[in-house]
Amino acid sequence: MKEKILGLIIGIIVVAIVLFTPINAEANDPIITESTSTVTTNGNQTTKVESPPPSAIAPQFGSGNTSDLCTISSSGSVQTQILGLSVGTTYTEDNCLRLKKAQKLYNFGMKVAAVSVMCQDPDVWEAMMSAGTPCPIDGLIGQQAKDAWAVHTDTIPMPPEEDEITAQEKRDKALSIMGTVAAAFIFF
Repeated sequence: MKEKILGLIIGIIVVAIVLFTPINAEANDPIITESTSTVTTNGNQTTKVESPPPSAIAPQFGSGNTSDLCTISSSGSVQTQILGLSVGTTYTEDNCLRLKKAQKLYNFGMKVAAVSVMCQDPDVWEAMMSAGTPCPIDGLIGQQAKDAWAVHTDTIPMPPEEDEITAQEKRDKALSIMGTVAAAFIFF
């Protein structure tokens, strides 16, 4: 039994030596048990903003509900890291102007003149003729105006020619140009 206990003690000592001995340790390596370090940091950080970041802002045009104008506006802008561009334009709407003129003439008691202004529109002229109430011409109304229109066919309001650029086509062209310029700034 002593041999078993002695063998067990020797086995425990061998296991302890194997487990607690460093693998790469050399006999002359110093063992450091204490260390001291000091870190000192001094510095300043200053941020100075001399100008705001660049921004292109599209111009604002008043129209429609808040004012009594017959203009349509369009605007746009584009900003790159280097350059910003903003563009705006307005278009006058002819039919709106015609309506306003006719309304003012009617309010002044000039009913025939108001109808004459409205008859400058080819669609209105055609509708008046179809209804049997021809547009006034040279102060004539009714059948006399109808007879006068038969003689003066060259003064009948005609729809615009197909080659003429409409206000919508002008707006579309302006927006197309602004889009092209914006795309150019984005890619360059």
